[in-house]
Amino acid sequence: MQGLKRWPSWVVLVLAVAGLLAYGSTKDAGARTPEERVEEISKRLACPICDGESVYESQNPSSAAIRAAIRTYVAEGEASDDQIVASVVEAFGAETQLVPKATGFEALVWALPAAALVCASVGLFVAFRRWKAAADTIPDDDDRALVDAALAGDVLAGDEDPSK
Repeated sequence: MQGLKRWPSWVVLVLAVAGLLAYGSTKDAGARTPEERVEEISKRLACPICDGESVYESQNPSSAAIRAAIRTYVAEGEASDDQIVASVVEAFGAETQLVPKATGFEALVWALPAAALVCASVGLFVAFRRWKAAADTIPDDDDRALVDAALAGDVLAGDEDPSK
C-alpha cells in the first residue's frame, strides 16, 4: 500500500525534470554577436594538428587560420553555424568535428549511453523489487527454530551439530 502512495510523487518528479530539461535545451539566448558566433563555432571544431584541442583553444597557426575563415563566413552573414561547420569539415576532414552528428552511424554515440542508462534503470528497478519481495516474506517455523537455537547458543556459525 505504501508503494502506491509514492507513485504520484515520482511521476511529478519525472515530469518536472523532463520539463526542465526540455525548456533548458530549447531556450534561445537571444541575438548573438558575431564574435560569440565565432567562439561557439570554433568550440565545435577540433584543431587538425593538435590532439584533443578545439580550434577555439589551440594557438596553432592552422587553428588561427580556421578561426579567421570562420570570422569571414560570419561577417558575410550568409551561412548558418551548421553550414560553416560543414564547410570547415569538408575542407579539413571529418576528424575536425568535435561533436558527432546525430545521424547515421554517428548517432550511436548519442543513443548507446541513453539506452545503457535506460537498461540499467530498468534492471535496478527489477532487482530492487525482487529484493523487497524476498525481504517481505514471513518467517516460517524452521526459521524461528533456527533463530531460537542460535540465541540459545546451540548452533554456532556454520556448525549444525552442537556436540562438536
